[in-house]
Amino acid sequence: MSEPFKAVALGLSLLLASVSICSAADIDDYMKGVGAHNNKDYAAALREWLPLAKRGYHFAQNDLGEMYNDGTGVTQDYKEAVRWFRLSAEQGNANAMYNLGVMYAFGRAVIQDNVYAHVWFNIASSKNDTNASSFRDQVASIMSASQIEKAQDLARECVKKNYKGC
Repeated sequence: MSEPFKAVALGLSLLLASVSICSAADIDDYMKGVGAHNNKDYAAALREWLPLAKRGYHFAQNDLGEMYNDGTGVTQDYKEAVRWFRLSAEQGNANAMYNLGVMYAFGRAVIQDNVYAHVWFNIASSKNDTNASSFRDQVASIMSASQIEKAQDLARECVKKNYKGC
């Protein structure tokens, strides 16, 4: 099997594994929320995504986090954004990991911490999030060598714990 084909096959298997915990109706509801959000009908997006997020659907959790972070359709609430990002990141969602990195980098609802920003950007980068790679490198440019080493150690521990309690 060629390398590009292996990558596509792996991507499809990961997508199927992530949606296998949801029914076709859940996926339809999620996509209705995406459509509503794209049409700036944030109340409809919230109605679709909130029940899914409460049931553990990580894509909806991340999207709710973004709504709370931006204040679109809800009152801006960084603490609530971090909560939803963390729930999604604990399930391996790279976008949520990147978003947690941003929250730590800017100190939104968490203590500003370049080490933890680096941790989350680094893990998201390992999942091929190109924005995370760039942000990780920017944060690293203002960190000491010992801080970078600590961040790398914490990232390895986090991966070993399947992103729980990081």
